[in-house]
Amino acid sequence: MEIFIKVVQLLMSLSLLVAIHEFGHFIAARIFGIRVEKFYIFFDPWFSLFKFKRGDTEYGMGWIPLGGYVKIAGMIDESMDTEQMKQPEQPWEFRAKPAWQRFLVMIAGVVMNLVLAFTIYCGISYTWGSSYLANEDVKWGYNFNTTAEQMGFVDGDKIISIEGKEIDNVNEILNALVISDDERTVVVERNGLNQQFTIPYEQLLEMRNNEEFKDLYSPVVPMIVDSVEFESARTAGILAGDRIKGVNGTATNDAVILKQLFAEHQGEEVTLDIERQGGTLQITLLVSEDGRLGIVMAAPFELRTRHYSFWESIPAGARLTVKQLSGYWQQLKMIFSPKTEMYKSLGGFISIGSIFPSEWNWLSFWSTTAFLSIILAVMNIIPIPGLDGGHSLFTLWEMITRRKPSDKFLEITQYIGLVLLLILLVYANGNDIYRFFIK
Repeated sequence: MEIFIKVVQLLMSLSLLVAIHEFGHFIAARIFGIRVEKFYIFFDPWFSLFKFKRGDTEYGMGWIPLGGYVKIAGMIDESMDTEQMKQPEQPWEFRAKPAWQRFLVMIAGVVMNLVLAFTIYCGISYTWGSSYLANEDVKWGYNFNTTAEQMGFVDGDKIISIEGKEIDNVNEILNALVISDDERTVVVERNGLNQQFTIPYEQLLEMRNNEEFKDLYSPVVPMIVDSVEFESARTAGILAGDRIKGVNGTATNDAVILKQLFAEHQGEEVTLDIERQGGTLQITLLVSEDGRLGIVMAAPFELRTRHYSFWESIPAGARLTVKQLSGYWQQLKMIFSPKTEMYKSLGGFISIGSIFPSEWNWLSFWSTTAFLSIILAVMNIIPIPGLDGGHSLFTLWEMITRRKPSDKFLEITQYIGLVLLLILLVYANGNDIYRFFIK
């Protein structure tokens, strides 16, 4: 069922993204009087799931969910309809229009994806606000995996800043370390004092390549009593609000370690160090045979939420769009940089599907869809022949030089672009197969 939910979300999201992107090309072409012969969601080699014709345009849905397309009359595109280009030029064709109009038609899909992301982020801000775990609320510091410890972190460290930027949102820590193309200077509070250390780039690179960022750090969760279940714990004097700080003289703020200590003393009496209303006391009680005290832990952290009115949600959505766009562009530059070796982390449809939650959640669905819309916009504007960016680049060159590339040149570059995209598609999805089924 979990896989089914992920697949449904993936298909819904891709359908929306493709429809919006192609609608951008479609509406721009129609504004300039260019005939659109086909408008398809997904690809339709040999047959389509359904189709109908209205006016000069055939609308339909293909059976391969890898994208979609509009077939614009008089344009060399992925359909490679070279026969049409041999016919006399018609006034309603793409090639008959001024370069600036053709340029706008080409970038319209990218613009619509950015508009969609902005609209979704505005809706998210207005409906749910923005919730996050504040770094300053993690009062007991963080636990770190072995990789983070090798970088210089110590369990219990409170992270103050990375590269001079103070950390507000806990998620910013991971972004600052993963999205990096150089060493990182970190300031932490350790035993009440600020300490600074530098993480070499080689360690950051190894961390990314081995995907050790997935459990790099986690907030230390204290054991605070919310309610008492066992009569033995109630009789011993444990109260709601008590914070357990140690067992048999072993002090720790970490509930995970405390549970391990309880498990080591199953069926035995232990002495607990308790913090209550600013003071400390000790309580002795019996640990159950399954290693439990008989208490319910309180939630240690409360997410902060900023709510927005309708008008406030507009600039909030714009800020989030710019932030995500900037972050993904930085990631993309790193992927194409041999120095970072981030090309090894490229993923295909399995990776995309895996980022959707296994349970239906509208906030997660819309957040993921907005981010994918930004990815689609950025990927399409890359100046690779066959993508919108390649078509736009040739048109922009024509606008500057007043020289139009020949149809033969455009046809050859289109073939080159399609081959490059096919290689990228095979590589990315091959990575998925290797990571999820072989590695």
